Amino acid sequence: MQQLRKRWLPLLLAALVIGGPVAWYKWPSTASAAETTLSAPVKQGNFRVVVTTTGELRARNFVKIQGPNSMAAQVYNSKITWIVPEGTVVKQGDKIAELDRSPAATRLQTVTLDLQKAQAEFTNQSLDSALTLSQAREDVRTAEYALEEKKLAKEQAQYEAPTIKRQAEIDYEKAQRALDQSKRNLDTKTKQAAAKLTIAAAELGRQQQNQKLVQDAIAGFTINAPSPGMVIYVREYDGKKKGVGSMWNTWDNVVATLPDLTHMESQTYVNEVDVRKLTLGQSVSISLDADPTKKLSGKVTSIANVGEQRPNQDSKVFEVHIDVMQSDTTLRPGMTTSNAIEVASIPNVLSIPLEAVTSDSGYSYVYKKDGRKVVRQMIATGAMNDNEIIVRKGLEKDDRVLLTPPAEKTGIETQIIPGLKPVVPGAASGDTAKSVTLPAKPAAAGVPAVPGNTSAPAVKPKG
Repeated sequence: MQQLRKRWLPLLLAALVIGGPVAWYKWPSTASAAETTLSAPVKQGNFRVVVTTTGELRARNFVKIQGPNSMAAQVYNSKITWIVPEGTVVKQGDKIAELDRSPAATRLQTVTLDLQKAQAEFTNQSLDSALTLSQAREDVRTAEYALEEKKLAKEQAQYEAPTIKRQAEIDYEKAQRALDQSKRNLDTKTKQAAAKLTIAAAELGRQQQNQKLVQDAIAGFTINAPSPGMVIYVREYDGKKKGVGSMWNTWDNVVATLPDLTHMESQTYVNEVDVRKLTLGQSVSISLDADPTKKLSGKVTSIANVGEQRPNQDSKVFEVHIDVMQSDTTLRPGMTTSNAIEVASIPNVLSIPLEAVTSDSGYSYVYKKDGRKVVRQMIATGAMNDNEIIVRKGLEKDDRVLLTPPAEKTGIETQIIPGLKPVVPGAASGDTAKSVTLPAKPAAAGVPAVPGNTSAPAVKPKG
């Protein structure tokens, strides 16, 4: 017997040494899967809900550099033929831009021709009036001479026969009436000539004014700075900046701006899903693409009430203005900003990464490490941000959850929370379909009641 023990003992030890690791390696368990899968701990602390957007710096106050007011001159549009480089610091009166004078030159030729016609018409009316009035005055003198002759004839007929005397009286009366009519004709023709000259003079003055308006517009096609500052280009309706070759028109006659760099704001656009989370006065953390180390604080000062369709975007967005609280001389209009708008802050809650949560039939689950094995744990969720989600029930601090489900789920135990029911998608709570709520009453007979999680703090919006 002792010989048998001595013979088999070494063999048994050898089998344990060789077979133990092999059995350990081959033995199916969820521990090996858990160890090869990335995991994350359940964190406890303050939970921030943040809406992140990309914006562009601009000055809150600025002076518009406008082109000429040429609408009265009927010059409605032109092209920018030259403009100083953006960012140029100019003094008051410095040349900013030049507009193409071709449309104004064409209009000037037209009004010059109309002016020449008006001048010719005025001259013609003057000459015609002078000729007409000269003839009328001559007719008055002729009538006066005729009246004087008839008067002499009437005086000589005093000693003639009654018939001759009467004829002389009749001729005198006719001459008197002819003289009166000539005088009336002279007065009428004088007034008529004055009216014609007034019309011709008015048309001449109108054409002279048109010519002056066009000449002033042409002079205004050289645009000067109304005040000192840094030249910043304006954007057209399609988002492109105005530059050489861009169209200028009298309805939108701003060529560039001179911003006040001491008061800056970030202009951004928020999609229609996130805009309902924003309110005026919310705090914003602003960083610059040009200098990621620079951090600025801001607050929401304006939220558009109506959405718009921006170029190269599929969904509607709302314009939002964020006031930069600090004054910084290094800030320049057009700089790209990253804006983190804090819409809510929830203190002392548990949270896990979003990718750790799975959904099944309206319930939320995570795969949790439980010693050397993995279990499928039902959870109750709350608010979420871009990266994490609040866990209101089902996990504890420092539990570890898998970021991806195990490849082999056979044999994994599922642990549920009694009384939980799925939230109907689209409920007023605002949570996604992953969220579940805790009922205040027993779900069914024989199942212990699970009170609502009254310890979960409410969301406290910032601002």
